[in-house]
Amino acid sequence: MSTAIVWFRRDLRLADNPALESAADRHDKLVLLYIEAESATEPWSAGAASRWWLHHSLERFDADLAKLGQSLTLKRGPALQCLRECLAESGADAVYWNRMYDPAARQRDARIKEELRGDGIAVESFAANLLFEPWQIRTGKGGPFRVFTPFWRACQRQAEIAEPLPAPASLPSRPDSSVKSVTLDALNLMPEIGWYDGLARMWQPGEHAAHARLADFCDTALANYADGREVPSVAGTSRLSPHLHFGEISPRSVWHRVGQHSLLQRSQPGAEAFLREIGWREFAHHVLFHYPHTPDQPLNSKYADFPWRENHGDLLSAWQRGRTGFPIVDAGMRELWHTGWMHNRVRMIVASLLVKNLRVPWTAGAGWFWDTLVDADLANNTLGWQWAAGCGADAAPYFRIFNPVRQGEKFDPDGSYVRSWIPELADLPDRWIHKPWEAPDRVRPDPDLYPAPVVDLATSRKAALEALARLKKYGSG
Repeated sequence: MSTAIVWFRRDLRLADNPALESAADRHDKLVLLYIEAESATEPWSAGAASRWWLHHSLERFDADLAKLGQSLTLKRGPALQCLRECLAESGADAVYWNRMYDPAARQRDARIKEELRGDGIAVESFAANLLFEPWQIRTGKGGPFRVFTPFWRACQRQAEIAEPLPAPASLPSRPDSSVKSVTLDALNLMPEIGWYDGLARMWQPGEHAAHARLADFCDTALANYADGREVPSVAGTSRLSPHLHFGEISPRSVWHRVGQHSLLQRSQPGAEAFLREIGWREFAHHVLFHYPHTPDQPLNSKYADFPWRENHGDLLSAWQRGRTGFPIVDAGMRELWHTGWMHNRVRMIVASLLVKNLRVPWTAGAGWFWDTLVDADLANNTLGWQWAAGCGADAAPYFRIFNPVRQGEKFDPDGSYVRSWIPELADLPDRWIHKPWEAPDRVRPDPDLYPAPVVDLATSRKAALEALARLKKYGSG
């Protein structure tokens, strides 16, 4: 009787899980293990919103396993120590897992694989959480890509993406020996502060919820995705990002479901636009894999010397609390705080204001998003913030500064999104909803209720461009 451990990480699903399928095919008994080993991923251990999601994702996954006569073993501590403890308790002689690509996780997994093989344990890892392994896509010269469009063309020249694996109808049972497991509550994942009540109203973690959300998106929003994704007041996006991050659904499952639906419904433009966004996720992981320093250092090294504003604490706090005086920005920051999510168009607007007009370091914004987003993903978060700051791969030029008034008027013309998150402005006429400081005295909001802008847009834009000019003149290049 052979026994194996399947070590789950960001792959909390039954369907399209190569590590689980391979272990189930080859062994008579399985231990299905999750380890909470935060120290392995410091300084990027999960933020509060992500920990809330993980708690509930583990709970749902264990319930799904129970229907197949299995259960999730939970341990807390250094990963290698916990694996060795589990190997000794179960008598297992093999460990399976699906690969992760964050720098700290890669280093940890390589060390663990070497140590366990030295102990005589068979170890196998599998590709499961990306369409393409980060080292698989190369430029004509054999190097990594730094621009999305040629990267995506290279991806599309690869062989067709394999069909996802079905969920198992049954699983091998647990070993007869006693394997110790802590309780889910003992992992201490739930945040101590109470704002996560809003997350519970907004989200349902888990594999079934992920597939239901994908099906609903295909039926209701996919056909118009190319345009609908830009309007924050409507449900025009998939909101699959947290499910993808925690591996409750695989990108292969998303790819094929969207492709099949678009052929049946003839909604090809929307599908192409959406699958391109899956491509951006691939690109983010590609860049992080090849440039592991980028979570806290700019890819373009000359921006390391950028003259950020000194003593910016008050401005950062106003931005975090949704009190900048720019309605589209404040609506986005309040949506983030209450739901753990923010519309992608609004993410670009709030990031531009922070790093350009307020000249607060992009790392401060990345850190706040990391703690408050349920879909906080190191690769995506890093790529997005370096794009906004103009210092990363395929970045927006630094001189491209989003005007929050014009962005609001273009993408939220009737103010529906702003009014939904800023009740202080609910009665303001459409004409002034994105620039309340210009409204006549009789309708202008009380500054004690809603603040005046923390900076002048024209003056701060000019200061940002002057800072860029100084960098070009005196920077390291």
